[in-house]
Amino acid sequence: MKRKIIEIDEAKCDGCGLCADACHEGAIGIVHGKARLLRDDYCDGLGNCLPVCPTGAIAFVEREAKEYNEEAVKMNQERKARQGVCPGSNAHSIERAAASEPIGTGAAVSELRQWPLQIKLVPANAPYFDGAAYARASFHSEFMRGKITLIGCPKLDGVDYSEKLTEIIENNNIKSLTVARMEVPCCGGIEQAAISALKGSGKFIPWRVVTLGTDGGIGLGRRNANGVLKHPQPRQRRNEPDG
Repeated sequence: MKRKIIEIDEAKCDGCGLCADACHEGAIGIVHGKARLLRDDYCDGLGNCLPVCPTGAIAFVEREAKEYNEEAVKMNQERKARQGVCPGSNAHSIERAAASEPIGTGAAVSELRQWPLQIKLVPANAPYFDGAAYARASFHSEFMRGKITLIGCPKLDGVDYSEKLTEIIENNNIKSLTVARMEVPCCGGIEQAAISALKGSGKFIPWRVVTLGTDGGIGLGRRNANGVLKHPQPRQRRNEPDG
């Protein structure tokens, strides 16, 4: 039958996976780093995937396609539910040997200490809570060495991380918090979420905000004199001394 169905332009697709998350029917998957319509009969033609695509790679077309099969979709959803949580979101620590070379010498070494990193996926009670990464080449050695790392994008995820971060801080012995954000305005959401979480947790721990430029440069964020959250201070201009 001829009907309305989505079409994905792989040349425009950046493989972010947002469309696959938005498709509750499971019609879309990521194959070799690109989004792909896996089955015509899983696509209901409603287009929940279209507005979340950041590159405009998805559009409606009319073509010959199998009729939407709601029963098949339900069976697939039930099968996935029986399989449990995606293995990629299983929390685990990564042991790293102590650094033997000074920063800037030798081959770059990963300092990642745990998986997952994405705030939406990390369990609030993950066992490793005892104690803008793409723009700065030395991010691993400067910010990740000896620390737990979480990542998030308020613009793409479309969520407020405050509640999840508050739960993490409340339930674990967090010794300090560094928010590394990009200078673009939308990254302010993750900074505000961290501040709200610190306030909501009722804990007083050292914290700082580091602002990275889109060129990889670094500007100092805001931190009060004692490095412990009391009341947010006015934002410092980039390249001013961190008082």
